[in-house]
Amino acid sequence: MKKMLALLFSLFALQCISQNALKPVTWNVSYVEKSATEGEIVFKAVIEKKWHIYSQRPTDVGPIPTSFTVSPNVSIELIGKTEEMEAHEEFVAAFDAKVFVFSGETVFKQKVKRKSNNAILINTSLEFMTCNDVQCLPPSTLNFIVTIPESPFKK
Repeated sequence: MKKMLALLFSLFALQCISQNALKPVTWNVSYVEKSATEGEIVFKAVIEKKWHIYSQRPTDVGPIPTSFTVSPNVSIELIGKTEEMEAHEEFVAAFDAKVFVFSGETVFKQKVKRKSNNAILINTSLEFMTCNDVQCLPPSTLNFIVTIPESPFKK
């Protein structure tokens, strides 16, 4: 009985370690001020070796494109769409197709115009899918709150 419990505990511990090990992408979201009235929400992904995430470009071959949502806020105006760095085209065996991917690290930027000099909290979310040569993880959605600090130009 003790051996059975030890085996079950070992399998449970191994499963927990495996699940924690399969988080190959770390995201950081911040605000970078560009002027008194404009700035960028910066979404930075650090991707472990041998893993990749996908471009925002829609594809009909399978992978979920990376996408971003900035919740409506009366204190800001979005300027254009979320921009991405240059993705590289790569053959992905899981989808038997060439798709646009990011490896290592990448940055996405959403330009915003502030309509208030007060500090502003912005709710954002992103959805992404990550794969390596062997497997793809289910798409993940992450939520962040970005703070635009009070304007130093406040009257």
